[in-house]
Amino acid sequence: MASTLHTDPPLTRWRPHAAVLAFGAFAVGTDGFVVAGLLPPISASLHVSVAAAGQLVTVFAIAYAVFAPVLAALTASWPRRRVLVTALTVFAVGNAVTALAPGFGPILASRVIAGAGAAMFTATASATAAMLAGERERGRAISIVMLGMTSSLVLGAPLGTVIGGLLNWRVTMWVVTALALLAVPAIAWRLPPVHGSGNRGLRAFLAPLRDRRIIAVLATTVVAFVGIYIPYTYISEIFAPAASGGSTLAVLLLAFGLAGTAGNLTAGRLADRYGPRRVIIVVTLTLAAAFVLIPLGRDTLAAAVVAVVVAGFLSFSITAPQQHLMITMAGPGSGMVTSLYQSALYLAVSLSGALGAFGLEWQGAARLPWLAALLVLAAAVLTAVTARRSPSPLPAEARGRG
Repeated sequence: MASTLHTDPPLTRWRPHAAVLAFGAFAVGTDGFVVAGLLPPISASLHVSVAAAGQLVTVFAIAYAVFAPVLAALTASWPRRRVLVTALTVFAVGNAVTALAPGFGPILASRVIAGAGAAMFTATASATAAMLAGERERGRAISIVMLGMTSSLVLGAPLGTVIGGLLNWRVTMWVVTALALLAVPAIAWRLPPVHGSGNRGLRAFLAPLRDRRIIAVLATTVVAFVGIYIPYTYISEIFAPAASGGSTLAVLLLAFGLAGTAGNLTAGRLADRYGPRRVIIVVTLTLAAAFVLIPLGRDTLAAAVVAVVVAGFLSFSITAPQQHLMITMAGPGSGMVTSLYQSALYLAVSLSGALGAFGLEWQGAARLPWLAALLVLAAAVLTAVTARRSPSPLPAEARGRG
């Protein structure tokens, strides 16, 4: 049905290779997450509103969503190492242009370039790690790659926010560029050979979209992550009463990232043990409740940290199980489904930026988490309904016992 990646049988020592891919994901994630913390200085520097500056996140996400499946098809016959190195190079060029561009328009255009490079990298990295690890440890492998993304929340985004506040937001973009270039030789030297599936064209690579189960997961992903990224994109506005300065905002980003890292690793193991769909339902229901309570933590820094920790842990407990579920549905080694997943994820990010900006202008920052709660609750319902029509595959451990 879907395209496959070709490599030797699963490696017994796949974790070091997944760690290298996680380092590249760290560079990509730092760029994607740090912009949310830089919205106030960006808006001041470019003489636009915070809501307008938030569209830098939107444009990056739209480019990511559009290019993920297209570039996956165009690079299908390439060795995965070449795809990953090329992706990081394009990503670095886009960020360098962002740092140099004089006005808002050229900066928006540069986010398209960076988004294209990010789209090439993340989906390929997840699929490659899953192939190297094999079926029984697929969730763990994906969660390690995603650890790079959550680590960028812990280190990259807070540090970038501080740099942007103390020096200049353009300096932060140069730091992101350097991170991407540092990851290139590590991937070129460390990653074992994993070959592409041949040039089969975009139509063949979109074959997974004929599977209703995969469409259902993609739809759930969009709904869930629109809800998740509305509070994150506008975290500076939602928690403005408690964190009005750059340093206090960095504390919230650090807390979100630490909690997200723990949630990501925990969810990967739980998905391997109990099945990904069950994890998704429990997490989305709990996250909806957490978002409802966020307005209670806007006024003091201590309460805001607690709210952000809970939201971060739960938000990043969805990514690995969702990818695990899609790869299992599409068959071992499917590379295209991870591109489709990333496309859906960043479509959600783009929609969250636009919907959040509308809510910020018309309803105010305090009510944005309630809108997010409604969307995440809808994702839980969608997952539960589709589970009845298409039972989740048994966890690898259960199949092994059978």
